[in-house]
Amino acid sequence: MSDIFQQVAKLKIVPLVVIDDPQDAKPTGEALARGGLPCAEIPFRTKAAAEAIKICSKIPGMLVGAGTVLTVDQAKEAVDCGATFIVSPGISPKVVAYCVDKKIPIMPGTITPSDIQIAYEHGLTTVKWFPAESFGGVKTLKAIAAPYYMMKFLPTGGITTEQMGAYLNFPAVVAVGGSWMSSKELIVAKKFAEIERVTREAVNLANKIRP
Repeated sequence: MSDIFQQVAKLKIVPLVVIDDPQDAKPTGEALARGGLPCAEIPFRTKAAAEAIKICSKIPGMLVGAGTVLTVDQAKEAVDCGATFIVSPGISPKVVAYCVDKKIPIMPGTITPSDIQIAYEHGLTTVKWFPAESFGGVKTLKAIAAPYYMMKFLPTGGITTEQMGAYLNFPAVVAVGGSWMSSKELIVAKKFAEIERVTREAVNLANKIRP
């Protein structure tokens, strides 16, 4: 596991942060950090993503990843903007090969054993598992992960505080991903104090589950 993903494992949660307005990037990142979670996966779903990555990567101690990376060009842009790791919704051999060659930490999206096999053949040991809840939740993940004892998983997709414990209690899970702490609604409404509160609540719970 890369040093970056070891940091992710210590944090236990990776918040998904969708930014429409670059001006919201810094206060959102700072709210997460104050809540005890100096980390953000900013997906390339909006025109503001690249600028948001630049801004959040300058927050002291903030671990910033780029999500929804679909192409090699996006991976290059993300790193140029300050992203320290790459996340994708599915597994692209081209993007994975590029990141492995450039020693860029990447968690490609997987859901089936075939996806995991491709990641393993590229030398990866940490992958995203998406969409977690829609695909049967932790019960399904345990069944799929059994032959891949060498792999660690970041489940995302439909996970909230209620489901988090079941995933973090499974040793193969490196951390969980979710947007409930930094939902688009909270960001657009500029409810940064609420983001901080919900984040702190999630962090406290995660630390109780996995000290």
